[in-house]
Amino acid sequence: MNPEWKSRYDLGVLAAQAAGKIALGYFDTGVAVETKPDRSPVTIADRSAEQALRKELLKHFPNDGFLGEEFGDSPGTSGYRWIIDPIDGTRSFIRNIPIWATLVGLEYRGEMIAGITYIPAWDQTFRALRGDGTYRDARRIRVSDVAVLDKALLSYSSFGFFKAVGRQETFTDLLAATERSRSYADFYGFLLVAQGSVDLMADYGVHIWDVAGLKVIVEEAGGKFTDWDGQPTIDRPDILASNGKLHAATLAILQSESS
Repeated sequence: MNPEWKSRYDLGVLAAQAAGKIALGYFDTGVAVETKPDRSPVTIADRSAEQALRKELLKHFPNDGFLGEEFGDSPGTSGYRWIIDPIDGTRSFIRNIPIWATLVGLEYRGEMIAGITYIPAWDQTFRALRGDGTYRDARRIRVSDVAVLDKALLSYSSFGFFKAVGRQETFTDLLAATERSRSYADFYGFLLVAQGSVDLMADYGVHIWDVAGLKVIVEEAGGKFTDWDGQPTIDRPDILASNGKLHAATLAILQSESS
């Protein structure tokens, strides 16, 4: 195992947990909510957690790049870049719903090599390093074996995201093709794919920091993670994660002319 990857990965796990616990201190306390220019909400919890991550990670690896949702991009010279979402699920956070998480992704020369998701309210960590598998805390996890869409459980973000870009028919076609559907929104649907509880997660409207920490988690669990054109990118608003066996059939629906 590459020791430079491993040392950063180990630090990333600890830093994500520490930052998540900072955010947890603000949870369900009536914290003030501001609205950013893109109309998304933000709180002192988001900003405090990101500042803690930036301080800790760059203290140990000062030449690494850092991209965070709240404070932007700081280029580095090492070839490594940390991509951070201090609270994925801020809308849940501000409504006192405990399904939110701190996401840490590690990129090396354009390739995502590690992902960490810490769920503070449940004290649960999902983590993966390229070539080492995916773990929920100490337990290794894998995607499901469901091989046909009409037996699949689909998760999605929000119908509103599909509607906003005129993809309502895409959404209903996908619902009709699968056996069941549930909206495990934000990060959580991707983690459920990784642990085999859900077979597909279709999302629209994401940013790079929403998914950078999730890509390796899904892939190291045996799944597939692409945009709706089937490309392994994380810088488009459309993302599909699956157990791999259902990926091609789902992409065919997402790319269909009827959508």
